[in-house]
Amino acid sequence: MLNYIWAVLILISVLCAFFTGRVPQLSAAVMNGASNAVDLTITMMGMMCAWTGLMKIADAGGITRILSNLLHPLTKHLFPDCEKGGPALKAICMNITANLLGLGNAATPLGIAAMKELKKRNPTQTADNSMAMFVVINTASLQIIPTYMGTLRAKYGSPNPFDIVPAVWFTSVCALAAGIIVAKVLEGRKFEK
Repeated sequence: MLNYIWAVLILISVLCAFFTGRVPQLSAAVMNGASNAVDLTITMMGMMCAWTGLMKIADAGGITRILSNLLHPLTKHLFPDCEKGGPALKAICMNITANLLGLGNAATPLGIAAMKELKKRNPTQTADNSMAMFVVINTASLQIIPTYMGTLRAKYGSPNPFDIVPAVWFTSVCALAAGIIVAKVLEGRKFEK
């Protein structure tokens, strides 16, 4: 369906450019857009590689174990069936840490690893409470430092790329609180198909 939507949007753009006599501007926009996309990808890739490497070093240096212990008072209530210091909880803590640092793209592989660890404990094809709670927390993406958004804003010339921090904190906390409350209210309920 999305392919059809994109095709229609492209066709409308080409037709509008043709009928308004702006084909040269459309061609220039396509070329500039492609160039900007490659430039942005390289900028983001550098930031993502640096932070992913630091997360690997943190894992090898035992920082994940320390983070797991620090976050245990919170995670034991959110993920009661995960063992303290287990691989699932360590992966969850690394994902939460990456999200706290605003590294959404770098947090993705850590989130996949956490979900794989949670799946190992769940023999069914249905997500259990821990898997659902992890999706809620990962999606809310509580951020202390919105690194990705700050990098984007700096790239495009913002004089104060991190002046969005209070708004990010407020919306992240509201989304996380709402998600956790709903997940806890619905936890353990059986739904008819």
